Amino acid sequence: MFKKLLQIACLFFALSTYSQIVINEIDADTPGTDTKEFIELKSTSPNFSLNGYVVVLFNGGSNGLSNISYLALDLDGYTTDINGLFLIGNNQVSPTPTYIIPNASIQNGPDVVAIYQANATDFPLNTPANTTNLIDALAYSANASSTPSTIMSALGLTACGIDNTNSSSNISIQRNNNGTYTSASPTPGQNNDGSGIMLNHVTITASANAINEGENIIFTFTAETPVVGSNLIINMVVNNGPFNLQDISGTLTTFIPVGQTSISHTLLIVDDEYNEGDEELLLNVQPLQTGYVLNNNFLVVRVKESNFDVKAWGTPAEPTYGIVSPDYPSGYYSSLEGLSGSALKQELQNIIANPAVVRAHSYADIWDILKTADQNPKNSSQVWLIYTENPRSKLDQQSESSIVGKWNREHIYCQSRGNYGNLYNTYAGGINNYFLSNANDIDAGLTDAHHLRAVDGQENSSRNNRNYGVDYNGPSGSAGSWKGDAARAVFYMAVRYNGLNVVNGNPIDNTLGQIGDLATLINWNHLDASDDFEMNRNNYIYTWQMNRNPFIDYPALVDYIWGANAGQPWYSNLSTHQFDDSKVSIYPNPTKGNLTVSGIETSGTLELYSTLGQIVLEQKFMGETNFTFNLPSGIYIAKIKTENKIITRKIILEN
Repeated sequence: MFKKLLQIACLFFALSTYSQIVINEIDADTPGTDTKEFIELKSTSPNFSLNGYVVVLFNGGSNGLSNISYLALDLDGYTTDINGLFLIGNNQVSPTPTYIIPNASIQNGPDVVAIYQANATDFPLNTPANTTNLIDALAYSANASSTPSTIMSALGLTACGIDNTNSSSNISIQRNNNGTYTSASPTPGQNNDGSGIMLNHVTITASANAINEGENIIFTFTAETPVVGSNLIINMVVNNGPFNLQDISGTLTTFIPVGQTSISHTLLIVDDEYNEGDEELLLNVQPLQTGYVLNNNFLVVRVKESNFDVKAWGTPAEPTYGIVSPDYPSGYYSSLEGLSGSALKQELQNIIANPAVVRAHSYADIWDILKTADQNPKNSSQVWLIYTENPRSKLDQQSESSIVGKWNREHIYCQSRGNYGNLYNTYAGGINNYFLSNANDIDAGLTDAHHLRAVDGQENSSRNNRNYGVDYNGPSGSAGSWKGDAARAVFYMAVRYNGLNVVNGNPIDNTLGQIGDLATLINWNHLDASDDFEMNRNNYIYTWQMNRNPFIDYPALVDYIWGANAGQPWYSNLSTHQFDDSKVSIYPNPTKGNLTVSGIETSGTLELYSTLGQIVLEQKFMGETNFTFNLPSGIYIAKIKTENKIITRKIILEN
């Protein structure tokens, strides 16, 4: 933590001393995830028009993108306040900045911020630093030993301010009245020397962070001191994307009466009986009258959809089978019949990597694909998360740097092992904007939805590039409802793309083209059978990519390529496609130690597996049979083998 006041001269020539607008303060490096960064400008006179000015941020580092612009903020239409101040920053800065920028927009340095008499269009991305129409500039760094020396030379700067944040404390670089700069505790929205007109700060609170349609939300506005002179008028805007005036009932104007310090205002969230998905009300209070300033603004209230769709099939945690049928053209797999070994694998690749029909889309499109492919069957406003086995609102899509409570795009065959590149890492083009792809198009693996799943942001980081089974088995408490899905996604990738393989053991991190563990994944394919959720996503992804994951349609193909049947001819009518016989019942479930298997008239074998894949019971039977056992409570997988069928159920054992 840099605590010592640092007095440095940062004006690049004498004229800057007389500029009408200068950089008054900057806080580029704040504790945590840089949610309170800001830049403060100051004019020599109050209420100064900023038309014709632009703030430009330059990257002053030593990498290949140094000494060029990375952000330009056009100030047309803005003015400074009664103290001559203008605040640019994140929406968590207090008081609320007039110009809001996303979190982490300002780099920590060593960099330079400058004011020009120009427009943002004059500074497209990667514009070299120059002195044409330059009004003021400030070099800054998080480390006194590292300065943006090259760009300082280009702009004529001779000194650099230090914004050193190494703990929960924070400092900013502040301009003194004599043109020097000091490092001290931040003072956004007020003169650095404490002078000027004292403003009455207003704080906004909401009665809830999330509500259901049909409920009231109450906003309370509280001033530091009683309102004087005339009522404090408060005008609100709540529009936010699809959320608009049709979604509320109530006026958007209120006031704090003279002599009082607060007022509460109620809005009804309308239940319109349409399924629009979860939405967010964004409360934007308009600028207050002279003498008042908002401490905070842009409150977000989650509005939960009451009219969401519910599908007939279950989640992976409560799977159903046979409701969703595979939706592929007649003869799609017919060329596989009678093939074995490498010929079977090659022909499978010919189908799912057919360069004449198979499509690749952009990485940005994956967000939209997953919102449908991984939609929670119980609530269409949510996606179902792999690994953590729980739903999350589609609105909680990860952006910027925060991952807590967000969902992201998980590569089952991780990026560092696939080495996919960035060819398709572009803007969302939609289902009709695509590239034809082939087996050698490894870049398409970046955006191949058959191995991309909605995932909790933190768990995504935890899995990282670890191999399945021997290294990664999900978070603590995972019931394993995702394991077969992950296995079949890995097997798909190992066939779809040349150079990708699934191998035994635990190949070291970042081993290109290798992921493990083969034995574990074969076992997972058996224990966690393809269910309706997985079949539905296979059908939907097919509409985008024009290929399918064959191991969802025919899980037994895994055994004929890598497992016990490897080398044997494949015939689809002999495959152990799970759950074809809906007459089979296993009950009661949950159970306290007894199970009845009915609906089977021939001989069979009952196997019980733990979630770790260990067999804990194996018993042969004939016809309807009752089984008793003494095992610890928990979740087990019951597998019934009979003739050419394998029937699998998840069993909950209670004490």
